[in-house]
Amino acid sequence: MLESADCFRPFTGDVSTYDLPTRFTFPFYYQPHPLALLAAEQLQHELQQPTHWQHNFGLSDSDDKDQASGKMFGVLVVQTPDNRLGFLAAFSGKLAEQTQIRGFVPPVFDMLSKDSFFKDDLAIINNVSSDYKTLSNNPLRQQLAELLTKQQHGFDNALNEFKQQASERKQQRKLQRKQAKQQLNEQQYQQLCVQLSQQSVIDKLKLRDLKIYWQQRISQAQENYDELENQLKQLAKTRRKLSAKLQRKLFAQYQFLNIVGQRKDLNDIFKETPFKVPPAGAGDCAAPKLLQYAFNHKLKPVVMAEFWWGESPKSEVRRHRHFYPSCYSKCQPILGHMLDGMALDDNPLLENPGKDKALDIIYQDQDIVVVNKPSGLLSVPGKTIEDSVYSRIKQRFPNATGPLIVHRLDMSTSGLMVLALNAKANKGLQRQFIARTVTKNYIADVDGIVTNDEGEITLPLTLDINDRPRQMVCFDTGKPAHTLYKVMERTANRTRLSLFPKTGRTHQLRVHCAHRLGLNMPIIGDEHYGNAADRLHLHAQYLQIKHPISHQVLSFSAEPDF
Repeated sequence: MLESADCFRPFTGDVSTYDLPTRFTFPFYYQPHPLALLAAEQLQHELQQPTHWQHNFGLSDSDDKDQASGKMFGVLVVQTPDNRLGFLAAFSGKLAEQTQIRGFVPPVFDMLSKDSFFKDDLAIINNVSSDYKTLSNNPLRQQLAELLTKQQHGFDNALNEFKQQASERKQQRKLQRKQAKQQLNEQQYQQLCVQLSQQSVIDKLKLRDLKIYWQQRISQAQENYDELENQLKQLAKTRRKLSAKLQRKLFAQYQFLNIVGQRKDLNDIFKETPFKVPPAGAGDCAAPKLLQYAFNHKLKPVVMAEFWWGESPKSEVRRHRHFYPSCYSKCQPILGHMLDGMALDDNPLLENPGKDKALDIIYQDQDIVVVNKPSGLLSVPGKTIEDSVYSRIKQRFPNATGPLIVHRLDMSTSGLMVLALNAKANKGLQRQFIARTVTKNYIADVDGIVTNDEGEITLPLTLDINDRPRQMVCFDTGKPAHTLYKVMERTANRTRLSLFPKTGRTHQLRVHCAHRLGLNMPIIGDEHYGNAADRLHLHAQYLQIKHPISHQVLSFSAEPDF
């Protein structure tokens, strides 16, 4: 284990003039404190120097861009018991294929250390997996499957052939009876009927024997096939049990402290969450590692910040040197425990930035209402904030029926929304949005100069389950998303765009602008995929619909206030 002296980094400059904050950083929504910025700058300067470890960040011309991977780093400004001020540094996951690097805080639990049980237990699981793969690929398995199929087809063919022949014989017997009725006397006719009945019985016995014969062959083939398949199922079951046992054992090793000395492992921390089980990588992010080290070494946490260094991942939007909040799915439960007992900055997510902003109604009749939503106002009530377009319209139109909401805008996005005042109107509007016959146009300012005058972006999107509500680009599981754009105006360092979304995915316009396979320029003020500003520079400027009752084409426009 690394010692305190190995990870405590004194500031290279004079920090005596900096005021220490009275409360610690709220990690899920923050602007970096000047001390955190100073620590980050010092670490970033170090990352630009030659190191004893090598990692392809994709920042130099000689780097292999296809193999490049950026990394999230964290800095935690701390105060020693003798009041010296410095900081700790950490990276999320592994760096240069290592979990421990001199100068960075160690992992809470190093599963890759030579003394760890993980490698031995994983070897056992891998052996079971190897046995499963070998048995699964055994040519005998394919042979037995083909034999079973062959026997089943053989029975089907033999049965169909017999039934066809038996049907023909039955028709012949029926014809014989009909002819004999006219040609034979009663005694002769009865004798013939007995003979024909015996032939019918013989056919039934032959059918029984045919079924028995083929069922025996099929049963034997099925038994041989099932024996091998059951071996596979047992191996799979064993692997699942061993994996679950190792997972629980592994999670138990990740024990996190808080400032009052309480210790909880990942199993305890996540059992109260909706998913019950920690996600992959939980506990290996920078923030928990930093706090754990500080608590273990009696260092007082002062402020914290996390930044991205290097090439953006192919799926996510991460920008070099930009600061990011801690992720929700992996870090929120852990940090909720670790920060218990500490005075934190206020959570801005609990505040209602739209509280004092007016909701302008630009059109209304007995069926619909069109509003110009201000930036900061929710479309529908949130977990902690009731105030929204929905609640205000519900209050203004108390006799409205139906669900009111037909489509939504992000809280930070301003502009036009249409709401239905009755169920029939709601259904008519919904049909238009589903059929994509509604015309929508957004105005956006992006950070950079877009060189093409117009174009299109078709990047499929899916939810980043580890960092809600952020979205990711995924060509395997993402839903199709299509955006057209036209340049309206270019200034010194930004471009005003007219955006035409052909689909309505969550954060579609934000990701299509910010992602490196899109415009690679975030919308001004986009705190999820770019930098925070006075507000998000995205506005739903134009909306065209058919009135759901009169079917008249209606067009509405509202200019942005940025």
